[in-house]
Amino acid sequence: MASLIPVILSGGAGTRLWPLSREMYPKQLLALTSKSTMLQETAARLAGIHGARAPIVVCNEAHRFTVAEQIRHLGGAPAAILLEPVGRNTAPAVALAALKAQDIDPGATLVVAPADHVIRDGRAFEAAAESAIAAAATGKLVTFGIVARTPETGYGYIRRGDGPGPVYPVAQFIEKPPLDVACQFVESGDYYWNSGMFVFGAARFLAELKAFAPDILEAVTAAYLAAKTDLDFVRIDKAAFERCRSESIDYAVMEKTRDAVVVPLDAGWSDVGSWSSLFDALPADADGNVLLGDVIVHDTHDCYVHSTSRLVAAVGMDDHIIVETKDAVLVAPKERVQDVKELVNKLKKSGRSESALHREVFRPWGSYDSIDFGDRFQVKRLSVKPGGVLSLQMHHHRAEHWIVVEGTARITCDDKTFLLSENQSTYIPVGSTHRIENPGKVFLHIVEVQSGSYLGEDDIVRFEDNYGRQGTNT
Repeated sequence: MASLIPVILSGGAGTRLWPLSREMYPKQLLALTSKSTMLQETAARLAGIHGARAPIVVCNEAHRFTVAEQIRHLGGAPAAILLEPVGRNTAPAVALAALKAQDIDPGATLVVAPADHVIRDGRAFEAAAESAIAAAATGKLVTFGIVARTPETGYGYIRRGDGPGPVYPVAQFIEKPPLDVACQFVESGDYYWNSGMFVFGAARFLAELKAFAPDILEAVTAAYLAAKTDLDFVRIDKAAFERCRSESIDYAVMEKTRDAVVVPLDAGWSDVGSWSSLFDALPADADGNVLLGDVIVHDTHDCYVHSTSRLVAAVGMDDHIIVETKDAVLVAPKERVQDVKELVNKLKKSGRSESALHREVFRPWGSYDSIDFGDRFQVKRLSVKPGGVLSLQMHHHRAEHWIVVEGTARITCDDKTFLLSENQSTYIPVGSTHRIENPGKVFLHIVEVQSGSYLGEDDIVRFEDNYGRQGTNT
């Protein structure tokens, strides 16, 4: 029996959900609608399909450690984590996964899903997936069409052809329509939102890609064959992959193949593509508000108010989005939330780090939070996981003072190695080789005070690293 391999696409940036979602920590890595992250919800949902094996995950290199850790927290290891060196849209990403799946099982069937969608009714999804898998076994390329109940203009549509169901031939793919046309689509009942989820045989998809976009298959195959294994990851060759053009599955294959079919899906789906759609995906209180974190409101209705680090108070607000993080606050009318992407573009153009990074930055060994800074100094709080080890490194321009506030640290400074316990401290001079390890079973928390002429994160020379980052300075 052919293997059923889920493929999770986790390469998005989610800029419309700024300031929670950022380039280096996008929405799929966040817990937005439950205690689990969207990536974890997607992995668990796909694992619920009968016969599903461990997933293949395609992600950005910068997210690799977080992706691996979040998947492992579910109790299993992925079949592979493929690292895209640059973004090239869904057709090349799925082609990479298909090539890897064929190495696992030449007859593999793929269930492809983005990592950042919400599906409320898991059983309905599993039932639709079973129908899709059966169709894929006959050589069909299956897409899921979301049953459209409202005339959304932000989605593409799929018009179904005639058939008995639950699998229908695809009659037409349609770009995002104006409102009056979207209203006609919903009234007809023959049109579905294009979900971006697919089921097909790996070999079948690659054959159609060869027929309709041979240049993409050629470039992706060259990049895959030149890939290198790095710890738990497969590093796709950058030079070869950069030569691949950017294209979606729909444009490259689904709109051209004669074997495209659609399975209707009515399962509480949302792509959480904006703050208003996230608001719609969450339960509201009696005043129509979604209130998260330390929030107090008065005479406020139909608002999404989210606090992550301090009290947020709102008075007399209606139909607004208010989101607070440690380093940014967003306030916007719901009807203008699509413009958040333009706000992020302005941040990028002005060189603001808030477009890409949170104040708290995650690393494979834990995280650091920049809690204060000024001329020639910076204060960070380091949180090191049990067994976590920072790289053996040195700095050209800064010295560091470390104070242990919880746990025990094993410190290396030049040719000395020693332990520091709570309330103990040490000094790392400029140019000294150093590292921090957590030999304990609880988190290690250290306050780090940096001083010097330059305090940028790129002032790092790595000599050894347990996570394959030696020779890099970021």
